[in-house]
Amino acid sequence: MSGLLLIPLLAGSLFGAADRAAVPCPGSAGAFCRGAAVVEVAAPASTSVWKFTRTQGTKDGESFAAIMKTADTTQSDPDFAGLIVRCAPKGKVDVLVALIRPFPPRARPKVTIAASGGGTLTFEAGMAAAGAAVLLPDEVSAFAAGKWQTTASLSVVVREGDSEIKGMVALNGLQEAYHALLANCGQ
Repeated sequence: MSGLLLIPLLAGSLFGAADRAAVPCPGSAGAFCRGAAVVEVAAPASTSVWKFTRTQGTKDGESFAAIMKTADTTQSDPDFAGLIVRCAPKGKVDVLVALIRPFPPRARPKVTIAASGGGTLTFEAGMAAAGAAVLLPDEVSAFAAGKWQTTASLSVVVREGDSEIKGMVALNGLQEAYHALLANCGQ
């Protein structure tokens, strides 16, 4: 399964839509995604785009919005899927690293993020989506709201025990996608 299909599937499971009916995935001949439809957010045509999703929560009227960017597969390990920025309760924004091979749900991986323009930070993170996504600490959302919007790419390394997963995500189009996300967070 390609990384382009996996992120929408993962998004459905992150937001409680895994049991919803499958819908056709945009741009994937005959493949299906679970959860809400994926729509493209404007970005240069020569590169992959941020995907916007809205999935229904388990409570009546509850829904969740997120933007996702798949990994640069030429510079990433096969187990690295990409980056997710999602609306969270109480006006927060969460940043997650999506993985193909999950870690144990109680794992506390170390995540090192290096911006292409300089600067490297290491965080202890938690797990979400039954170990298939690494939930970064709250302070990382400030980078998605600011500095990352003018950064070309991020290099990400996730370490848990003896396991290490590396990935690269291009950030082109993040500013527009982030603003579209914020406009949909409270809806």
